[in-house]
Amino acid sequence: MTAAAPEHVGLVLVPDAMADDRAARHREHAARYTEPHRARRSAGIKHPVADFLFTYYALSPGKLERWHPGAGAVLTGAAAVERAAWKDHRSLDAAERDALGLSADEPAVTADVAGFLDRRSATVAFVRRLLGATASRPGQFGCFGLHEWAMVYRQDPDERRHEELPLRLSGEQTDAVVEAHRIRCSHIDAFRFFTPEATGRNELRPTRRTQPDLEQPGCLHATMDLYKWAFTLLPLVSSDLVLAALDLAADVREVDMRASPYDLSGHDLTPIRIETPAGKAEYVAAQRGFADRGAVLRRRLLAVLDRVTAA
Repeated sequence: MTAAAPEHVGLVLVPDAMADDRAARHREHAARYTEPHRARRSAGIKHPVADFLFTYYALSPGKLERWHPGAGAVLTGAAAVERAAWKDHRSLDAAERDALGLSADEPAVTADVAGFLDRRSATVAFVRRLLGATASRPGQFGCFGLHEWAMVYRQDPDERRHEELPLRLSGEQTDAVVEAHRIRCSHIDAFRFFTPEATGRNELRPTRRTQPDLEQPGCLHATMDLYKWAFTLLPLVSSDLVLAALDLAADVREVDMRASPYDLSGHDLTPIRIETPAGKAEYVAAQRGFADRGAVLRRRLLAVLDRVTAA
């Protein structure tokens, strides 16, 4: 059981044994991603799906393995000593120690909510606005993952982002798929990789400034980005939430690439042939499932933001 502090303090003491157990379970979960990534990196092996989680997203394996209990949680003992020098953490003051029944000399550390909000106020405001706006919109499920196709449209093979991967179809057939479909990509971080020839085919012009106005919950990239927003808010959010978002991002990334124009048979991944009716149906079914999972995590992130920013 955790010991709740008086309401005006807003702190909860996490017993040492519980903290040790949760930290160990966190490291075990994170290792599913970090250990294979380190092994591939050491061997000089690239993986077009899994590497994305560390090359596109900026949380290092070491930082992913750090356990954070979230805003308001108080750690003591060795865990507190370790975290005392960590960024965005602080030691409890005398009044807080008294409220929790801690001695004056006992190490006790919690996330520095006020310091984080002061230092990163613009980021917090942007994330809150973006997540809230996205959650308020219905999902759109007619893109069929064509953003990946638009990234290679009429492109020289030597200039492709994944030059080591062959295309499933010929270059001419791949271009024909793009030309046969309506493209309405709403996500800036997909759109910015479109080839110049494909840019003009997109019905929207997403920018960083308009991101909160366009992002919608059916978008696979918006769903993957829940992982980015979760770790961006560390240590105010818990590592449990970060790993839940990472699990979802990993699943989405696999479907994203299976629906792409690339041949991933060398990585034991079967294609989702979005150029066919059956492939479109398979893609949309996965997309809807991801949107449902993403909605839960988006609500959890917004709840954390609401709690820590409440006056």
